[in-house]
Amino acid sequence: MARCTIVSFRFGPTDGVSVVARMWADALSGIGFDVDWLAGGIEPGWDDPRPVRIVNGLGIGDPEPPVLGSPDAGSLADDVGDALAGADLVVVENLCTIPLNPTAARVVAGVLRGRPAILHHHDPPWQRERFAHMTDLPPDDAAWRHVTINDLTRRQMADRGLTAWTIRNGFDPDPPIGDRDGTRGRLGLHPDDLLVVHPVRAIPRKAVDRAIALTEALGGSRPSGGRPATYWLPGPAEDGYGPELADLMAAARCPVIRHPAASRADLYAAADVVAFPSTWEGFGNPPVEAALARRPATIGTYPVADELRALGFRWFDAAEPGPLVAWLTAPADQQVELLDHNQRVAATELSTDRMAAELETLITEAGWMP
Repeated sequence: MARCTIVSFRFGPTDGVSVVARMWADALSGIGFDVDWLAGGIEPGWDDPRPVRIVNGLGIGDPEPPVLGSPDAGSLADDVGDALAGADLVVVENLCTIPLNPTAARVVAGVLRGRPAILHHHDPPWQRERFAHMTDLPPDDAAWRHVTINDLTRRQMADRGLTAWTIRNGFDPDPPIGDRDGTRGRLGLHPDDLLVVHPVRAIPRKAVDRAIALTEALGGSRPSGGRPATYWLPGPAEDGYGPELADLMAAARCPVIRHPAASRADLYAAADVVAFPSTWEGFGNPPVEAALARRPATIGTYPVADELRALGFRWFDAAEPGPLVAWLTAPADQQVELLDHNQRVAATELSTDRMAAELETLITEAGWMP
């Protein structure tokens, strides 16, 4: 069977790149590839059964990535070359896109020159202020195909001379239903408590302060029955954000919960509202997941949100809690109508079947079908 290796800095249970990588892995398996993984590390909770190979030097957290041209970089190239030696197709998930380990990106690109590869771009450097000076990523090669997760990035790549295809993230249209009562009980919630879930890693662009402000605004309103709304942030703090996050949590005028979820299904089952007030996202999976779990979502005004809204989603504005309060107090039939609508849009426009079909078309046109 033809082998496809998916490469990234790391794989974990909740970050967006890893979630999408598993979607692609399932699609590639369905096409006929034997899929395995290559990364600098695996985070706790990663439970994909396919084989994983760890190569030191590929990870985000590697303290001193080797300098290109040094003996250590040569060793990294040998290790990556060995790991990819038998792969008929390689999918690179963001590692050659965002410069979180530039040497690793260059080494992987060097190993893949002239070989069938898909560079799957989530976060190009020009979309992050701190990386805007980086101009040598993403790399290019005539043998490769570039795929973006949104049309905005595809257009920006075209402006830089790179031809790319957009394949939006895909989602299971019939996701598992989590344990609402059990999860809320473990969190110590009263059955009538209004729970605002913010299903993200804690980093600055996720706008934890805005999510807390929304929760505070919902507390004491009729939807909460006069009780304070509760804010739940299940993801870890990253990128040195821990001290600022601790200050925000300490100053919050609402109950806050910092506890991981047993599963994404349990997280959405427990929620009454899903908050996603990010200032920037390459895509933004949680609002779509909320739609499929039949939960209202309130989101920020990042540019790709407008692209997703154009598919037909009706999400609330995170900066304007009034319409959400009105909906939470509306008759049940009005609530059901919105939930039905968003669920239908997600299942139609962003299904895993649609994503897999688009990926298969790309691979077929490239002549890479197993």
